[in-house]
Amino acid sequence: MDSTHTVLSDTRRRAAVAFIFVTVFLDILAFGIIIPVLPHLIEQLAGGGVARAAWWVGVFSTVFAIVQFAFSPVQGALSDRFGRRPVILISNLGLAVDFVVLALAPSLWLLFVSRTLLGMTAASFTTANAYIADITPKEKRAAAYGVLGGAFGLGFIMGPGLGGFLGDISLRLPFWVAAGLASCNFLYGLLILPESLPKERRTPRFELHSAHPLGSLKLLRRYPQVLGLGIVMFLVYLAHYVLQTTFVLYADYRYHWGPQAVGFVLMLVGACDGSVQAFLTGRLTPRFGERRVLLAGLLCGVGAFLLMGLASRGWVFLVGIPLMALWSLAGPPIQAIMTHQVDPSEQGRLQGAITSLGSFAGIFGPYLFAQVFAFSISDAAPWHLPGLAFVLSAALLVVGTVIAARVTAHTRPLAEAADAPTVGAPRALPDDSSH
Repeated sequence: MDSTHTVLSDTRRRAAVAFIFVTVFLDILAFGIIIPVLPHLIEQLAGGGVARAAWWVGVFSTVFAIVQFAFSPVQGALSDRFGRRPVILISNLGLAVDFVVLALAPSLWLLFVSRTLLGMTAASFTTANAYIADITPKEKRAAAYGVLGGAFGLGFIMGPGLGGFLGDISLRLPFWVAAGLASCNFLYGLLILPESLPKERRTPRFELHSAHPLGSLKLLRRYPQVLGLGIVMFLVYLAHYVLQTTFVLYADYRYHWGPQAVGFVLMLVGACDGSVQAFLTGRLTPRFGERRVLLAGLLCGVGAFLLMGLASRGWVFLVGIPLMALWSLAGPPIQAIMTHQVDPSEQGRLQGAITSLGSFAGIFGPYLFAQVFAFSISDAAPWHLPGLAFVLSAALLVVGTVIAARVTAHTRPLAEAADAPTVGAPRALPDDSSH
């Protein structure tokens, strides 16, 4: 058991983990609630019909990803300097204020400004992940990140359904409910959440040059294994955008599934994914090891996307959903292995870099898969394969699997790593490393 998590007693640590779980769940629930209604609110404020609204929705999504890409490292660096607790609390309070502005926005430009600010404060997941690294023993981190993945899945299951129900009552009501959830989260943390990073383990000063996205990514370059796994994480994030971008159109085009059917399928996806991360990761990782679980998860993702992309019937596509849920086994071991390599004082910046990778994928991933899907059903395509975008995602995961297998080939066992005097320093390379 490494020294970075001994700051809290067992009772306080359990309370802290519970709070982080609730934080992530409420944040995802709040975001999920506004998913069904935000495009309609944009359409109402933009005018000009569905086509104009669709263009603005794309702009909002891209700007949100860019802002998160820029500000995730800032939150991570601030938490390394001033502690996790104040950053998480300020982020939660900022979310509540932003949702109120969204609920009241009388014009499109104010909605746009609020959405941009929301992207800044939404980077609290960065600090939540760093918090888990602070208080959790190395051998239990994969399981802990799996629990956080369960919070994501649970929030994703409940959020869109609740948002659709509330949106039928009033288009602005989901935003008010989201604001209430974020406010409760802030008050809950103010009363319960302890600090996880003691002053002696914090960075001596806030360095702006390492707090921007490119600066934070330099941290990955100092640790060869972390850099390799960072590339894998980027490919995983990028592959995932095929679902957000093309699934609805693909399901309608190929299987003639309407909105209600799509909603049920998304609930099934969230339920399967959350169950795997919450209940299987913590059981499989101690038994088979992080590397094996990581590679098995990536291979399940390859198989799932190939099955979905080649499925000519809807029921075959549905068979791929449990297999795709097993793909989520890969995420927690990747994060856990990366935290093992990095010094305790740099955990916030590491999580900021990881979040930036996801946001960077979100800048151009939706456009990539949308264009591939459009090409695959056009007359210009050499063959008719509507699921080509899913096949592309499978190919990205194949590359990720090969990289992951190579960079983790010499990963030290957890028992040995736990005996090391520091977490990351022995394996760090000079800044001018060519790796």
